[in-house]
Amino acid sequence: MSVRSFTKVWIHFIWGTKNRDKSLTNREFRKRISKHLSVNSENQGIYMKVNYANSDHVHAVIDLPTNMTIEDVARLLKGESSSWINNNIDFKFNWATGYAAFSVSESKLNKVIKYILSQEEHHKHKSFTEEHNEFLRAYNVKGV
Repeated sequence: MSVRSFTKVWIHFIWGTKNRDKSLTNREFRKRISKHLSVNSENQGIYMKVNYANSDHVHAVIDLPTNMTIEDVARLLKGESSSWINNNIDFKFNWATGYAAFSVSESKLNKVIKYILSQEEHHKHKSFTEEHNEFLRAYNVKGV
């Protein structure tokens, strides 16, 4: 890749716990997960604008690095964080297979950030399954 290559490709990632278990119930521990995701992202050369760990899923917005694919980023974030979580809890934890990744335009970035930061309030009224299905419909994802 040329040293003169510049990109800004915002990606909104969403991934859940295995079987959508609400296994991350401790709010303070979820804050530690969020902090860990941010630090690990930075260490991997991934700029993470924001993230939020819910009891059964995570939202994160990253600027896709020029030397990584969406799959590379998902594998790094999910794999390393799963290992870290398992080293810090007393039960077996797994993320679900797969993830969702949606492009975010610069003009909508602040709206997405606000949405992610309001997850606690948002999920008082809507389940992760309902939210996930809404994203799939909004982005016209077929066959799921």
